[in-house]
Amino acid sequence: MNLRSHHLVGLYCFYWVARLGSFKEAAEQMNITAAAMSQQIRQLEDRLAVSLFHRLHRSIELTHEGRLLQPAAQQAFELLNRAIDQVGADPEPNSLAISVLPSFGQTWLVSRLGLFNQQHRDLSVYLMASDNLADFNQERLDLCIRFGLGQYDGLESKLLMPDHLYPVAHPDYLKSHGIRGLEDLHKATLIEDQRPDMNWKRWLANVGITAKLPAPAIRYAGAQVVLEGALSGQGVALVRHSLAYKALSQGLISSIGDYEVQSNYRYYLVAPESYFKRQKVQLFERWISEAATQFYSQSQQLMPRHRIRLSAD
Repeated sequence: MNLRSHHLVGLYCFYWVARLGSFKEAAEQMNITAAAMSQQIRQLEDRLAVSLFHRLHRSIELTHEGRLLQPAAQQAFELLNRAIDQVGADPEPNSLAISVLPSFGQTWLVSRLGLFNQQHRDLSVYLMASDNLADFNQERLDLCIRFGLGQYDGLESKLLMPDHLYPVAHPDYLKSHGIRGLEDLHKATLIEDQRPDMNWKRWLANVGITAKLPAPAIRYAGAQVVLEGALSGQGVALVRHSLAYKALSQGLISSIGDYEVQSNYRYYLVAPESYFKRQKVQLFERWISEAATQFYSQSQQLMPRHRIRLSAD
């Protein structure tokens, strides 16, 4: 009789029952009920037209046919399990490759990454800056850090941290243009990111400002470039807290008004599900999650006082 696909489940059940000598223990190993295990064995015996076990009062024993089948089943499934382990193994366990948004990498991650290196000196880190979601089938990568809705086909996303949007400008620009609060934005040149979450019109509507303002005069593709525009005194920019905090704490820019809007976009760790089981990825995930928590607890004092819990999208 030739092997058929409908034999495989029954053969795998037989492998575990023969190995453990118990229907109950084999069922627990496979996370199925003992009744389901017994049914699978019965179906296999019916297809093979033989009995594989002597079912005794408190135990089971392999029949002659069962003893013939058992070594082959054990060798086949253990060989298959070893091959699966090799396929899923980390090809470079001592090297961690991360794709990160250029803005987040430059402004937030790089300055903190030395702490991770100090804790894990046997692990080298390769950081690749890119706005595009990496193709894990084509690139040697372990993890991506992205800012979005966390929905990426075929990949698992783990929330890292939220972010908040508010306007900032260089202190000299605010002074020279007489801008003291949001009511003075009509005097400003507005700088806007092309990303949908950084829309000035939507942000103003969320905080309840209905006065008509000039359309943004300067539009950039990229949050870091928008921040640089504010730092260089070009106007008032709508920025993300995670990127603006360092410049705010150094007095290089100032926030305007008392309102910030929590973005519907968030930072996520993104990778194939199996990659999150790699030890090096787990080490980095634990470290960066703690760093993100610490960042928000320490940076709250520089955020505008009033949070609007509406989506900026």
